[in-house]
Amino acid sequence: MRVCLFEDAAVVELEPLALTRPAFALLSGCGSLADKHFHLFGATSPGAIVRPALAALLGDAFAVNDPAWLQAGPTVLVNARWLPLFAERPDLTTPHVGVVDDALAYAVVGPDHLHDLCIETLADHLDTWREQLPVRPAGGRMMRHLWDLVDANAESLWADAPLSEPTPEADIVCIGPRERLSIAPTAVIEPQVLADTTNGPVIVDHAARVSAFSRLEGPCYIGPSTQVMGAKIRGGTSLGPGCRIGGEIEASIVQGFSNKYHDGFLGHAYVGSWVNLGAGTSNSDLRNDYGPVRVMVNDRLVDTGRTKIGCFLGDHVKAAIGCLLNTGTSVGPFAGLLPSGSLLPRHVPGFCNVIDGRIVTAEDMDGLIATARIVMSRRERVLTPAHERLYRLLYEQSVWNRARTTHEPERRLVRLGA
Repeated sequence: MRVCLFEDAAVVELEPLALTRPAFALLSGCGSLADKHFHLFGATSPGAIVRPALAALLGDAFAVNDPAWLQAGPTVLVNARWLPLFAERPDLTTPHVGVVDDALAYAVVGPDHLHDLCIETLADHLDTWREQLPVRPAGGRMMRHLWDLVDANAESLWADAPLSEPTPEADIVCIGPRERLSIAPTAVIEPQVLADTTNGPVIVDHAARVSAFSRLEGPCYIGPSTQVMGAKIRGGTSLGPGCRIGGEIEASIVQGFSNKYHDGFLGHAYVGSWVNLGAGTSNSDLRNDYGPVRVMVNDRLVDTGRTKIGCFLGDHVKAAIGCLLNTGTSVGPFAGLLPSGSLLPRHVPGFCNVIDGRIVTAEDMDGLIATARIVMSRRERVLTPAHERLYRLLYEQSVWNRARTTHEPERRLVRLGA
């Protein structure tokens, strides 16, 4: 089956995580959105339509932005932001579109619908298919913002659990049904670890290590080679591969290869890759007045309509010891945070530093790249030329946003003086 994952214009609302990866690479439950799409539709020939700056990141795994491949035969096109939460495969025998609310989730189309399809004409084709083909409810959810992924993560973990092999005989103290427990054969569980499956499955993947005095509360997922160091992992949490996790985490997603090694609280948050949170760094996920939280997304404040919102940290963010992150904090890639003794700014653009509570531009892009190489080498990973080109492009594209943000305090003083 030919399955093509596509990004629509709304992926910009998934920043800062979607700045550095296609939206379908975001983690949900026990795998990426792409994993769920390909599994659901039985993909044997994968393709993708993504922002040109991201195309090189996919390498040879996909036919990327390739008009010849796109027009070669019957295809299922799947919205990168769609989260299917069911196992039954949709009907693929007749052309139709599946929708969630008012958004197109997928389209089953034949060669006659694919004429001239390419990245430039995708939006027009989506509109045409919506008008001309039968419309069916797709089910699942459409991810419009990062907090949608956080909200849906517990349900996504439940949906993924049947794909994991139950290990009720595992040598671990378990509260709740043991058939909800899945421990990979190569995972290491030290004595004095407690798994609580009362409210959902606990899934520990290959080569993960959970040290003594850790509590794993379902539904939760511990990714491959991730180390949980005497931590409290609350329900609704997914930890991607290669992480080092301590302290307390509640209802959060960590994309992978990130460190929260020490004590501190992370709640209702989405953390990118190669992030380091220093000892004692914590985020608030509830306002003192229990009011709805607003988050800066794509240069505008968005009312989430939710009271439980933590932080959203882009790739390669570094937070020093004792940083205090306010409710609804958004931090762009490669930002550096230093403690100020009080809550840090709620919006920090990428490639900026927070020093004494003030946002300043990080001028040394070469230094940021050099640090990223060192960080990735510690996990036996390599910073590829494709990633470096993307990071440098994002740095150039965000010049205006950084300048506006760093000069806002001076403009505010001028307005007050006037």
